[in-house]
Amino acid sequence: MNTEKSQLLRWVLVETSHPGNVGSAARALKTMGFGALHLINPKTKGIAQESDAIALASGAGDILEHAQESTSLEAAVQGCSLVLGLTSRDREFGPPALDWQSALGLIQENIALDRKVALLFGPERTGLDNDHLALCTHRVWLDANPEYPSLNLAQALMVCAYTLRHTLHSQSSTPSLLCDRESQADLADPAAVAAMLDHWQAGLEAIGYLDPANPKKLMPRLQALFARSRLHKEEIDLLRGIAKQMLLRK
Repeated sequence: MNTEKSQLLRWVLVETSHPGNVGSAARALKTMGFGALHLINPKTKGIAQESDAIALASGAGDILEHAQESTSLEAAVQGCSLVLGLTSRDREFGPPALDWQSALGLIQENIALDRKVALLFGPERTGLDNDHLALCTHRVWLDANPEYPSLNLAQALMVCAYTLRHTLHSQSSTPSLLCDRESQADLADPAAVAAMLDHWQAGLEAIGYLDPANPKKLMPRLQALFARSRLHKEEIDLLRGIAKQMLLRK
C-alpha cells in the first residue's frame, strides 16, 4: 500500500489513559505500514511524549511525533465517508453493526475511491460510549471468544492493522458497483449528520414534538435512522432546511 493511500486512513484513539498503549499503537501502525494517529482527549496532555509511550513505541517515534492530539472527535472524523467504531458491546440504538471481516471490504472500497476512513478505538476501561458512536457510520466488532471478547487497546489495533494490510495488498482495487453508484453523490460525514441532528432537536422542541424534560428515546431513534440511511451532503441541506422552518414557528 503506497504512502498516499495510507494517509486516507485515520487511526483515532479516544480518551486513552495509558501512555504505553499509545506507544504500542504507534509501533503496530508503523510495523504494518500505517500512520495518521489521532489522539482525542487523552487523560494526560501530551501523552505521546510520555516516557512509557516512547519506550513502547520502540523505534516508531516518528508516528508519535506526528500524532495529532485534539479535544474534538468531530474534527478528527470530519471529511471521512466511513467512520468505524470498534466495540464488542451491543447497543439498542446507534449506527448499524458490522463484523470486522465485512468492514474490511468497505474500507477497501472507500480507499480505492480515495475517500477518507477513520477507525475509532475507545477508552481502555469503558470502550466507546454512545456519544462517540454517534459520530460513526458503523459499529464494528472483532470475532473473538464470546465468553471473553475483551482485547487490550493496542492488541485490538494491531489485529485491525494486520488484517487491513493483508486485505489492501491482496484484494482487487476495483470498487463494487454499489460504491461506484454512491460515488456519484458525496456522502455526508458523521460530524455533519450530528450537527444536523442538533438542529432537528431544536426544531422538534420548537414545534412541541419533543419535550426536553421528557425526551424519551426520540433522538437516539432518529440518530439510528439517519445512520442507516447514509445521507448525502445535499440531503443534509434539505433536512436542515426543514429544521429551520420548524424553528421559525417557535
